[in-house]
Amino acid sequence: MNLFFYIAAAIALISTIMAISGRNAIHSLLFLILSLLAVSVIFYLLNAPFIAALEVIIYAGAIMVLFIFVTMMLNIGIERSTEKKWLNPRMWIIPSILAAILLTDLILAMKHLPASPSVDQIILPKQVGISLFSTYLLAVRLQQYF
Repeated sequence: MNLFFYIAAAIALISTIMAISGRNAIHSLLFLILSLLAVSVIFYLLNAPFIAALEVIIYAGAIMVLFIFVTMMLNIGIERSTEKKWLNPRMWIIPSILAAILLTDLILAMKHLPASPSVDQIILPKQVGISLFSTYLLAVRLQQYF
């Protein structure tokens, strides 16, 4: 399990560095999505599948797609030469390799992890919701205004 964790952490680190240092906004956002997916694999390896699913659905799925949509919408007057350069297959080599390594890491980790979680108590999504709207209701209500 440690090996899978370190592989996912390395992919998260590499893709985050590529997202920060990238010159193209779309490519940086795609690297950021890959980084968020690697973080969700790390959460899954730490026996937190609910948080991993939320990471994929909320961050990598919804928010990043909106960022990409707005970024692509703002670049309306792009020249054809720049657009053709983005479609070059050579531009997709590094993200494809990192995504393939991450997918292989997740598949191998799922094969080697035990079927039952190692913790004594399983926290279900229903219990998280009940806790949010009973114990932490004030924090949830205050979040609406900020």
